[in-house]
Amino acid sequence: MKPFKLRWPPRAAQEYEKILSRAKGSTGAGPSKASRQIGLFKQVTKALKLLAANPRHPGLRTHPYSSLPHPYDKDQKVFEAYAQNKTPGAYRIFWCHGPGARTITVIAITPHP
Repeated sequence: MKPFKLRWPPRAAQEYEKILSRAKGSTGAGPSKASRQIGLFKQVTKALKLLAANPRHPGLRTHPYSSLPHPYDKDQKVFEAYAQNKTPGAYRIFWCHGPGARTITVIAITPHP
């Protein structure tokens, strides 16, 4: 199956860049802080790859999320996928289908509310 194309609105792109820059900047920090930031970056990146390959991948635990509006069609669903699990403030990826076929829009990458 052909992978989905990920679309990055400015907010989501900034959030991903922030996670990346914290991981890059953490190399001078203490070992536990550095490994936490690098680990978060790896987990988010892996979840995004899984999302592009198969939004229904069991590891993502994808499910509808009703507190965010769909940016293109109010009648369509927004979904939440896990980037982390069993972690305080675990990161989630909020996404929706569209615009267009085989496109996923990453709405936000944030710690669990």
